[in-house]
Amino acid sequence: MSEIQKKPVQIVDTILRDAHQSLIATRMTTEEMLPIVPKLDEVGYKAVECWGGATFDAALRFLKEDPWDRLRKFRDGFKKTKLQMLFRGQNILGYKPYPDDVVTYFVQKSVANGIDIIRIFDCLNDLRNLETAVKAAKKEGAEAQIALSYTLGDAYTLDYWKDIAKRIEDMGADSICIKDMAGLLVPTAATELVTALKSSTKLPIELHTHYTSGVASMTYMKAVEAGCDIIDTAISPFALGTSQPATEVMVQAFMGTPYDTGFDLNLLAEIADYFRPIRDKYLENGTLNPKNMGVNIKTLQYQVPGGMLSNLTSQLAQMHAEDKFYEVLEEVPRVRKDMGEPPLVTPSSQIVGTQAVMNVITGERYKTVPQETKDILSGKYGQTVKPFNPEVVKKCIGDVEPITCRPADLLEDGLPAFEEAVAPYKKQDEDVLTYALFPQVALDYFKYRDAQETGVDAKVADTENKAYPV
Repeated sequence: MSEIQKKPVQIVDTILRDAHQSLIATRMTTEEMLPIVPKLDEVGYKAVECWGGATFDAALRFLKEDPWDRLRKFRDGFKKTKLQMLFRGQNILGYKPYPDDVVTYFVQKSVANGIDIIRIFDCLNDLRNLETAVKAAKKEGAEAQIALSYTLGDAYTLDYWKDIAKRIEDMGADSICIKDMAGLLVPTAATELVTALKSSTKLPIELHTHYTSGVASMTYMKAVEAGCDIIDTAISPFALGTSQPATEVMVQAFMGTPYDTGFDLNLLAEIADYFRPIRDKYLENGTLNPKNMGVNIKTLQYQVPGGMLSNLTSQLAQMHAEDKFYEVLEEVPRVRKDMGEPPLVTPSSQIVGTQAVMNVITGERYKTVPQETKDILSGKYGQTVKPFNPEVVKKCIGDVEPITCRPADLLEDGLPAFEEAVAPYKKQDEDVLTYALFPQVALDYFKYRDAQETGVDAKVADTENKAYPV
């Protein structure tokens, strides 16, 4: 092993974003987070992941909080530590592609309000869907990290990952993250993957995984030994299960080795003590389902992310078809193959999963086809690593000619219309972006905010409760 690999591993803690997104559907409030910020700031993390992903939607929809205000409060509190966010490429923090002007403006405002590192990914690993966000991040002086949605399949060879890493470096990204949203990366494969990426790019490599399948800590150990520079962990009360490996465990595991973080375990223990009663509260009120805290080996067996498994279960329960669960699990890889073998991450995981359910429930494949399936087969989400099944394309969209250009090239600027729509409620520039992403949820929140300021009790309907995948 070369000397360059034997250096302290850096850690990004996910406690303020992915940890509670994965375990309690992003329900932790700003008020619960702020008191511990000074201690988190003292640890020496590479960054704290605190924004993006589902935090934006959940803050507005369920907590009646302004996500921009949360970010500003974090920025005020963290004096030494960089703040990191997760950004869904051309989908920003939403579930559909947005025009370039909206993407650029969102990046600009994210950095202006306190973000230092933007982790940008695309559900198909179509790098064209990341270009605008990367350029905008670089222009604003933020670190642009591109995340590769890790998955398994014939097309995803080591050569595929090496080639895409080189292209990411050529795009001007500052670092690469292996984003293993389903916990599919096992220890030996991690050694091979990190070694391959290190031979192909000089960019720092970060690894993000979930404990769903039970192998994540071992995977981190092997990845770091192979030269991985940064790992994502969560402070222990919100670690394991569908979340990340525990920060304290990884710090202890590397102690006394060349990869020693130098972190103070006593300080980490104080932080864990702070979050434990918060975790217990969510356990008691039912927000934290104990099932999310264990190992689900079906993840490795069916290569389906934990969040997608729970979505499938709930869809089948609503249809009184729980007995079809295993049929649907067997249908998922077939649908995925028909759709060009995309990684299963938001929103491709929902599209593939829903179509698999429809195929099984109706008893005929592609008899019922949701609009999102038509959109993915029409090229509106971008290019998949393998071609679509031509028979399925014919059955779902007929003779419609799929687009081959970058999907956002077909979208007209969106900001002027959003500005006009939000004008009666606008109190800050950022309100335009909030409305652009979640129009109805934003209007509900703006009305609630106005009522709070005027002292009038406003009854705001809580929109549909749903689980939040990565």
